[in-house]
Amino acid sequence: MLRRVACGRRCVGLPGAVGYREPVSDELRVDVWPDLRRPTLVCAFEGWNDAGDAASCAADFIHRRLGAHEFADIDPENFYDFTAVRPTVALAADGRRKLSWPRNVFSFAEVPGADGDVVVLRGVEPSLRWRTFTRLVLEVVERLEVRLVVSLGSLLADVPHTRPVAITGFASDPLMLDRLGVARSTYEGPTGIVGVLHHTLAQADIAAISLWASTPHYVAATPNTKVALALVRAFEGAAKVAVEASELERAAEEYERRVSLAVQQDPEARAFVERLESAADDEQPRPRRIPSGDMIARDFQRFLRQRGGNRSAEGEEER
Repeated sequence: MLRRVACGRRCVGLPGAVGYREPVSDELRVDVWPDLRRPTLVCAFEGWNDAGDAASCAADFIHRRLGAHEFADIDPENFYDFTAVRPTVALAADGRRKLSWPRNVFSFAEVPGADGDVVVLRGVEPSLRWRTFTRLVLEVVERLEVRLVVSLGSLLADVPHTRPVAITGFASDPLMLDRLGVARSTYEGPTGIVGVLHHTLAQADIAAISLWASTPHYVAATPNTKVALALVRAFEGAAKVAVEASELERAAEEYERRVSLAVQQDPEARAFVERLESAADDEQPRPRRIPSGDMIARDFQRFLRQRGGNRSAEGEEER
């Protein structure tokens, strides 16, 4: 269900739509406000927070697999230094040149069988006016009555590509990390838009969790689907939403196979990775709270209900 909204000079809606609202700013451009059920917002930004393109890949995959629909975006004009984050030009099928600007786009997906629906924010880390930018995101969070914000990030680390992906995080309620079995981040230093957004949400008393995956630094130039898959799985646990990810699982297996093949052909690279593997195997795991059997059973039953509902919906479409 969609609610009508005024957007600058436009008023867009559907017959019978209700709920007229003024936009917080002309910089937040909204076509329609979706009427959602206890939504979770998941976000990721290309740039500093996105080693190996893993976080943005995870958000794109969630958007696509849940069949999300775009409903709003943030005007890039006042948030980027276009000499640093440049627009791109491509040729259309008719030979015309098409100009694309950096985008920060909101989409929504109704998720039958889950605890709530999903809003996805996919974008590019802004260059300027971060406090204003995060207030615009907060406006969307408050208007849609988002119950939880899940931000995704990936960072370069001395980890081997052959081992399970390590995920750390921080949250408004540390018990959320305990429930997921995620180690708490101890990072101190420069931060990106994800850290600033988390701070803005904390000031507004909005529940939020930030999940960060470690990405092997020696293959940083290659989109890392294995790390993206780990972030999708971590999102599932945080949002209590199931995402059918067999396609990404196959891509992750192929990624690891290709990287392993390349490493084996270079003796120096092979020796380096073996040292990383040894260090990873020797590292003592940090103590953490293990989810109870009852909690695991509840989550499993919830995922089964949602997946069953999705299969039924797909079957109806086919018929």
